[in-house]
Amino acid sequence: MATKSEKYIETVGRRKTSVARVRLTPASKISISINDKEFEKYFSTAALKNTVMRVFDDAPEKFKVTAKLNGGGISSQAEALRHGIARAMTKHAPDLRTKLKVKGFLKRDPRAKERRKFGLKKARKAPQWSKR
Repeated sequence: MATKSEKYIETVGRRKTSVARVRLTPASKISISINDKEFEKYFSTAALKNTVMRVFDDAPEKFKVTAKLNGGGISSQAEALRHGIARAMTKHAPDLRTKLKVKGFLKRDPRAKERRKFGLKKARKAPQWSKR
């Protein structure tokens, strides 16, 4: 956790039902801890790690990231974390906003699971229908 002397920026990132509460602190190297676990242990696949790390491509500075993730699946948690980090980076350095916005990291992805309707098996799947 950040001590009182450290200046940090706190933001929230969301995707589907996942919520990421992110604290971003300027540091000498990039370090990420999620729910008090190491980044590599929390996101085991390379695709998930890449999803999160792409946000640091345009950043000239290094940051220490502490995040609390809950809800949703592991993939939507990775995207929620990326969204939260991107928001925090724009607060820290407003000149990064255009680069992050072009890549789509600042937009909260609105896609979510559609609710199930009565009379149907899923949101749109209907039971088999026979004319006779």
